[in-house]
Amino acid sequence: MHLPPRGILLGTLCCLLAASLSAQATRTWISGVGDDANPGSRTAPCKTWAGAISRTAAGGEIDALDPGGFGALTITKAITLDGGGGQVASILVSGTNGITVSAGPNDVVVLRNLRLNGIGTGLDGIRFNSGRALIIENCFIDGFINHGIYIDVATTAYVTISNTTINGASTATMYDGINVDTVSTNAKVVLDRVRVLNSPHVGLFFQAGRAVVRNSVITGGNYGVAVYSGSVQAFDSDISDNSNGVKTYSGNLTLSGCTITGNTVGTTISGGAITSYGNNYISGNTSSNGPLSGTVAPQ
Repeated sequence: MHLPPRGILLGTLCCLLAASLSAQATRTWISGVGDDANPGSRTAPCKTWAGAISRTAAGGEIDALDPGGFGALTITKAITLDGGGGQVASILVSGTNGITVSAGPNDVVVLRNLRLNGIGTGLDGIRFNSGRALIIENCFIDGFINHGIYIDVATTAYVTISNTTINGASTATMYDGINVDTVSTNAKVVLDRVRVLNSPHVGLFFQAGRAVVRNSVITGGNYGVAVYSGSVQAFDSDISDNSNGVKTYSGNLTLSGCTITGNTVGTTISGGAITSYGNNYISGNTSSNGPLSGTVAPQ
């Protein structure tokens, strides 16, 4: 048996590697009538997120061409998923997470225009285990039994969630709308125009890290906002019609321009502090409004 010269063999291997890399496009497409055997081009789209992501280069984007149910996904690299405006790009799951992000330390993941439905048995709608940043825009999440969004990062990471609704009404066992877990001490979280509805446990549960909440609504749940640890600032938000409006355990919550009304108990301090800028509306709670830790004068 005669092998080709070493130079020819190496050249052949390099060509094969280059061909493999070139198979990953910067942008790929999925469709409700696609096929995961397709290359993921606009004219030959894949069927699922999982089918398309293997054909998409790190830092690339997967776009939905039309409505469909595109399946659960584990993300291990920088990527953007865009379900497209004005249509239903759905992830329907049973007994598992909708999207799990376990990306690299410098990876940014963007999830946009998605609807995630756990149909009463799904675990977490979106679970963030690792990555540099997670950006969630214009999503609707319901039907999960653990959390709508679960942030469980052990290193410094940035999370931005905007124009997103989490609904706990479809399952009585949903634990939290958004949970920032205790390991996430270096998480930096920004919520803007987030709506958490009917959460059986806690709408927004901050167990670590730093967070800013703006222009958001947390209503119809057991606890609206609970700060176990870390530091949270809430601006111009409505925390109403919960059994308990806001509560701190050992963390700190600062309120500015917030409405806390229609709750059974408005504010509770079991540890830490709830501080006001003096421009909040805290009234009309059935049992108690609770004392605040103090007022900070704006400068």
